[in-house]
Amino acid sequence: MASGSDRNPIIIGGLPSQVPDFDPEETQEWLDSLDAAVDERGRERARYLMLRLIERAREKRVAVPEMRSTDYVNTIPTRAEPFFPGNEEIERKILNATRWNAAVMVSRAQRPGIGVGGHIATFASSASLYDVGFNHFFRGKDEGDGGDQVFFQGHASPGIYARAFLLDRLSEDNLDGFRQEKSKAPHGLSSYPHPRLMPDFWEFPTVSMGLGPIGAIYQARMNRYMHAREIADTSKSHVWAFLGDGEMDEPESLGQLTIAAREGLDNLTFVVNCNLQRLDGPVRGNGKVIQELESVFRGAGWNVIKLIWDRTWDPLLAQDRDGILVNRMNTTPDGQFQTYATESGAYIRDHFFGDDQRLRAMVEGMTDDQILHLGRGGHDHKKIYAAFKAAVEHKGQPTVILAKTVKGWTLGPNFEGRNATHQMKKLTVDDLKGFRDRLHLPISDKELESGAPPYYHPGRDSEEIQYMHDRRLGLGGYVPTRVVRSEPLALPGDKTYATVKKGSGQQSIATTMAFVRLLKDLMRDKELGRRFVLIAPDEYRTFGMDSFFPSAKIYNPLGQQYESVDRELLLAYKESPTGQMLHDGISEAGCTASLIAAGSAYATHGEPLIPVYVFYSMFGFQRTGDQFWQMADQLARGFVLGATAGRTTLTGEGLQHADGHSQLLASTNPGCVAYDPAFGFEIAHIVQDGLRRMYGPDSEDVFYYLTVYNEPIQHPAEPANIDAEGILKGVYRFSEGTSGSIPAQIMASGVAVPWAVEAQKLLAEEWNVKADVWSATSWNELRREAVACEEYNLLHPEEEQRVPYVTRKLAGAQGPFVAVSDWMRAVPDQIARWVPGTYQSLGADGFGFADTRGAARRFFHIDAQSIVVGVLTELAREGKVDRSVLKQAIDRYQLLDVSAADPGAAGGDA
Repeated sequence: MASGSDRNPIIIGGLPSQVPDFDPEETQEWLDSLDAAVDERGRERARYLMLRLIERAREKRVAVPEMRSTDYVNTIPTRAEPFFPGNEEIERKILNATRWNAAVMVSRAQRPGIGVGGHIATFASSASLYDVGFNHFFRGKDEGDGGDQVFFQGHASPGIYARAFLLDRLSEDNLDGFRQEKSKAPHGLSSYPHPRLMPDFWEFPTVSMGLGPIGAIYQARMNRYMHAREIADTSKSHVWAFLGDGEMDEPESLGQLTIAAREGLDNLTFVVNCNLQRLDGPVRGNGKVIQELESVFRGAGWNVIKLIWDRTWDPLLAQDRDGILVNRMNTTPDGQFQTYATESGAYIRDHFFGDDQRLRAMVEGMTDDQILHLGRGGHDHKKIYAAFKAAVEHKGQPTVILAKTVKGWTLGPNFEGRNATHQMKKLTVDDLKGFRDRLHLPISDKELESGAPPYYHPGRDSEEIQYMHDRRLGLGGYVPTRVVRSEPLALPGDKTYATVKKGSGQQSIATTMAFVRLLKDLMRDKELGRRFVLIAPDEYRTFGMDSFFPSAKIYNPLGQQYESVDRELLLAYKESPTGQMLHDGISEAGCTASLIAAGSAYATHGEPLIPVYVFYSMFGFQRTGDQFWQMADQLARGFVLGATAGRTTLTGEGLQHADGHSQLLASTNPGCVAYDPAFGFEIAHIVQDGLRRMYGPDSEDVFYYLTVYNEPIQHPAEPANIDAEGILKGVYRFSEGTSGSIPAQIMASGVAVPWAVEAQKLLAEEWNVKADVWSATSWNELRREAVACEEYNLLHPEEEQRVPYVTRKLAGAQGPFVAVSDWMRAVPDQIARWVPGTYQSLGADGFGFADTRGAARRFFHIDAQSIVVGVLTELAREGKVDRSVLKQAIDRYQLLDVSAADPGAAGGDA
């Protein structure tokens, strides 16, 4: 609701009020003085004068509190609304057809024998918001750039499909295939925005609430980053995020607002659909969520536009000389407004206007029906257009539009504003008739009474459809659309990887540092180097990546406006507007959002970026696993480094930092290719293959997860005739046993490979056991390939049966097989089914703790001596050694005494 008059708001009790200005000449004099101060002395001087006035006002006891929220009215007054350029009558017809088809699609999907459901109330409330965006604001990709990026609210997907149907982008078969992706293939539609399921349509997965807001913030930031680094011209791209007011309770929704304000992301607009309802009830029944959100966004530095009332309230506000109507709006809680949305005009007259004679007098000339139809601003095209236009024209700040709507709007009294409306999926015949009448659609009662309700299309040559096509043509193409325009990258040859394959010589380095050394060589490549995006949550120095500071620099759109405290050091902290490194602070959620935005730039903007996100291993899949799922859904690519991996390598940090399970969590993500390399040369092969798979001619929609460690070891040079295929597929023989007569096999991954080599030596020298050591670079990939083989065999019983790679690879090895890693046993146990022989695993099951590496490994029984006992135990079980040697070995190595273990190497943060 706009003010409806030419009065300027003044501040009363900290809130702009609708009280009229009874001395406009004096007011104008004050305003002219301020204008003159700005024009003649500059904004800083004017700001100083304003602050001094506020200070003096407080000295004089004139209450001027901070304005964290404004009156419960529209931010844009009627007098300031721009001309609406559209044909409102045609747009209303388009919207009515879209509303109908969206609701009918969900209702038909709930028919007997199908019952897959869907949601209709969310789109019903936000339909006008989307319609104005589609008709006047959302830029497509036809001009060759990325257009706008629109994060659609997940539960509103039926409406987006319904509009695409009118534009002949989808067929009736598609609509009838809603939520039946396999049984109705190739016509099935995904339930929500899922790019992986509909890669030519959706761009951003948003239905996991909270990820849309944070994703949009970092997408807008990535747009600026790409423009600053001259990778892509994103100057015209605007990011829109359509969100729910209940969704704003998610920590990710509000957690990164300040970065958008700090970096002045005026290319970003949040549109919060404030229908005042969560899934099962009111968002703030006793409060006012719009006021609350306004305070939060204002405090975070955003531009706030409130869109609360439609044009029918304008005449009433024009009468509100003493502010009584605005006061009633300010003091009525959301729960009561929801009740008004479900009650009659007479009820509203009695309860909203009725207890104050001045309010009742305002509506004396209105019928109960007119009072009933005093509407909310989120359903008024002209008000919406004014808000959207103000948002895209605002400079220096991101904007949030808080649009008040009714959940289930136009669906009828059984749906509108009801607490259960989110779960209501099917309209009765009477509901459909009332819905049709309200939308003025030419559908007969007979059509609604006989079978499934029909879809409505006004005809390809109708003025409505031509209008829709013309608007999209003028805005650069259809939205949503996902287009991959990027070309394969020219990848560096083997020479780039040669240094890290030589090993570390006499120097001991961690696998994290081996990766960093390789990354440094890759970034020297003229074409590829500029495309790397380095990301870390305030831990670059921990991971040994401070060496990039002087050359790559840290991205900051404002540059570095101070003298760094370490400026005289070789590796001084250095910020730059064209910096390559994203230093996102202590926020794994923010870093992962940056990762996703960068990793999908090949599709969003047609320019591939290679994100490299390095983090404390424990705080990856465990903390932001939902975002890694989002990453897979968005078909993003890049490298994820779980540094300081393992349950025992990070000495002294304790339970919270001891990761023994992220490889297992990674195995649950079908888009993740996970490796646990032991040496630099393994990392070289994995990274080279990852670049080929993700950025080469036949690119794949995967991302790579490498767990690397902080324990310094001497890295061997790449062996002659290295089994590169084995490294990439998940296992190869690293060290063949040379002495002893009793055969055994040790499989190890990551930091455990050196323990296995030590155990190999002890077994040969002290127990006559000849053990081979296998480096299992990826338990996950071995299992994934084996499962694929079994699925093929299940469905092709008459074809030659496939044998899993791990089975073929280990076929000639004489067991038993003992697997060991710094992970819980469930990680290596993934392949137990396909190992051709007796198989046992050792692992770090349980919580981690702070101690020396040696003590921790002895406690979990995964150190070299424990591996020896594990191998002997399996040999005894097979009758190849006497069981008496087991007690001898346990006593010799003092396995029951944690303090007897060699404490191992200390330090090694990188």
